[in-house]
Amino acid sequence: MRKQYIILAFLLLVVGCVHTEKRIEPIPSEEFLVIAHRGASAYAPEHTLLAYEIAQQAEATYIEIDLQMTEDGVLVAMHDEKVDRTTDGTGFVKEYTLKELKLLNAGEWFNNEYPGLANEEFEDVSIPTLEEIFIHFGSEVNYYIEMKSPGIYDEMEEKLIALLKQYNLIYVDKGLPKVIIESFNEDSLVKIHQLEPRLPLIKLFSFKEEAALSVQDYNRLNTYASGIGVNISSVDKHFIREVQQNGLQIHLYSVNDETELKKTLNLKANGVFTNIPNIAVELLKQQIE
Repeated sequence: MRKQYIILAFLLLVVGCVHTEKRIEPIPSEEFLVIAHRGASAYAPEHTLLAYEIAQQAEATYIEIDLQMTEDGVLVAMHDEKVDRTTDGTGFVKEYTLKELKLLNAGEWFNNEYPGLANEEFEDVSIPTLEEIFIHFGSEVNYYIEMKSPGIYDEMEEKLIALLKQYNLIYVDKGLPKVIIESFNEDSLVKIHQLEPRLPLIKLFSFKEEAALSVQDYNRLNTYASGIGVNISSVDKHFIREVQQNGLQIHLYSVNDETELKKTLNLKANGVFTNIPNIAVELLKQQIE
């Protein structure tokens, strides 16, 4: 009788493990993803609604949004931890309230740096919140969201997931996930996977030399990630094929030249981050034809 109880307890434990296991959300591999890097940032100030609108018009598969967080806990679209490079302000995003951040000009720098692309519309743009982006575009675009500095912001992951749920964006549309999350921070990705396993996750890597991952790396990645994002300068066809054979997608960053985009398409990766999504989309169409 005691032996039967032990066997029953073991079976219940196994069943419990099966039911609590969090599956990895796949990203379909049939479609090559054109990811508008910080929006169509070659043509408009990065991480502004205008840059995202141009990316949408270019038919990019995803618009990429980098996230930072204000002093009062609001998620905003900003690549750098500091506002200095892309606004007329100085200091860390986390030291600004949203009201203070909204007073900064987020477009004038672009006109000064790229006078050939200068546009009066850029003079009055502000830093958008993630919620404003969701309200503006809704389900009309796909979102590829990077947690830039989750280690310095409390509950950044929880706030992101809450917004995604509030705007009903965790679903698959026409075979593609509406939202993909990326980060260099593995702890943040693992936390997101535990909180919301329906979200596909991309672990970012920046290799100084030739890209390489160990068996242990692949085993760990396959516990939470759907793929990886890698700097294109570090990869070749062999590495790309190896990643794919280990059940992961590979998206390459950042490719902002037509000649390099053509080479990238020939590498047979699963996607590319680019500031010129219109050219990437056109080259992809030509390749398909």
